[in-house]
Amino acid sequence: MPRALPSLNALLAFEAAARLGSVSRAAAELHVTHGAVSRHIRALEADLHTSLFQRQGRGLVLTPAGQRLRDTSTAAFAQLRDTCDELRVTTANAPFVLGCPVSLLARWMIPRLERLMDELPELDLHLRPQETSFDESLGGLDAAIMAGEPPWPAGWQVYPLASERIGPVASPSFAKAHRFARSSPQAVQEQMLLHTQSRPEAWDHWAQSVGLPATQLTLGQGYPHLYHMIEAAVAGRGLAIAPAQLVAGDLASGRLVAPWGFHEVRAQWVLVTSARVSHARVEPLAEWLKAAFAEQDS
Repeated sequence: MPRALPSLNALLAFEAAARLGSVSRAAAELHVTHGAVSRHIRALEADLHTSLFQRQGRGLVLTPAGQRLRDTSTAAFAQLRDTCDELRVTTANAPFVLGCPVSLLARWMIPRLERLMDELPELDLHLRPQETSFDESLGGLDAAIMAGEPPWPAGWQVYPLASERIGPVASPSFAKAHRFARSSPQAVQEQMLLHTQSRPEAWDHWAQSVGLPATQLTLGQGYPHLYHMIEAAVAGRGLAIAPAQLVAGDLASGRLVAPWGFHEVRAQWVLVTSARVSHARVEPLAEWLKAAFAEQDS
């Protein structure tokens, strides 16, 4: 079992006073009061059962024991500071690994990636596609973008980006698409609906948002990923449910239509990270993503 060390705060106070030759200067360096430094030194002397300073006139002089502890503690703290500085530099220069659902990566991130890299050149961003849910450790990622809702894992720092808005979409070439524009949302009850295994609750959430009983919806062809389902809708295979952010380009180009628009649901798009990641690296990315989502919604 390792031998117990004295209080590190006491050692810090002693080392500063011994190195600077003054309790007052040590207090100023450590941003504490003169009395706090004095109390730490007295506690350290009591713990070690020896005197570390002697009064000489109005100043302090180190005892032989104090000189030994000064030399050892100054060297140890200097080495700790150097190592911490090296780690900060290494972390700041390391690639920033961002997890992203496959569909968001393909339909939202990649079209904006060049702009993101131009506007955040100091962020060496590495994207990692991931369709499965993210666990509390984030699997070694620095951060992840996801759509979800509270409660969040206790170990996460969560940066809200945008509300999620979802709605039915179809290709203009889909045989019944022209009728949807003249119908109410109840028309979906007559359709075999395209759906995805990665977002199985999406149709239910949309139905609730427009006041339809989810039990009266009929699911048809299923797809493993949202991306595949949207591509099936573009190909005219049927009516799909999709987040507005992921089909904005298709709507603008006319590849898809959204006959009843989009409705907010409980989920929201967020950037999540664990407590171990420096906020200095995450916050600029969170701000950029939030602005990009807002720009698309405006």
